[in-house]
Amino acid sequence: MTYRFAIAAVGALLLASPGIAADMPDYHDVTVPDVDYNIGGSFYLRGSAGLNWHWAKTVTHPWISESYEPVEFGYGYSVGAGFGYETGTGLRFDATIDQVETRGLKITKDFNNPAVDGDYTLMLRSTLALANVYYDFGLSGHGPGNGSFAYVGAGAGVAWNHAEVNSPTTATVPVPTGGNVSVAAAVMAGIGYDMGSWVADIGYRGIYVDKVANEPTTDADEYYEVNNSFISEVRGTVRYRFN
Repeated sequence: MTYRFAIAAVGALLLASPGIAADMPDYHDVTVPDVDYNIGGSFYLRGSAGLNWHWAKTVTHPWISESYEPVEFGYGYSVGAGFGYETGTGLRFDATIDQVETRGLKITKDFNNPAVDGDYTLMLRSTLALANVYYDFGLSGHGPGNGSFAYVGAGAGVAWNHAEVNSPTTATVPVPTGGNVSVAAAVMAGIGYDMGSWVADIGYRGIYVDKVANEPTTDADEYYEVNNSFISEVRGTVRYRFN
């Protein structure tokens, strides 16, 4: 009897199998999406060069309470390099090191004393290290290779300053050379063109240096501070994306 029930069960299963097969899902039509390995951003190297002009609020001898307003701008240049990352959403970040040099920021002393009277001009050489953030506004679309864009940015960091002063020929004692470390910051804006792997831009950068001084000079008459320096520059930059 047992084998008769087994034969009957097999027969019933064979009769029902077309219906069961019709009700089962067709897995051959399921599409598995490709994995997106693109993180949406890219790293880049950058190089820049610019021309600048230098202004300061005051030049002081703080230990003897003397203060002067500059009577002429200084002029100079900057060159720099950096490494950064752009997110692919318009936001990007980089760290830069620039060599900034200016000459000619001038003050005039007039005490009816030939030993000190005359024009004093500053030569500033500063190594500027900044951490920067920018936002790019695509003017021809978004993403690498999409043509023209505009940008704004800001940075903060440190300036290592080396300062020399050209004294009047009648001055009996030259102003000592020296340097200091100061807080620095920057704001940027400009326009550029995105060619894909290469990006070029030109823009304005305003650099703020809190203090330039001829430390470690200890002579009260010869120690000076250039307070609240503003260095404005027109700067061109080239970036290379390498991923």
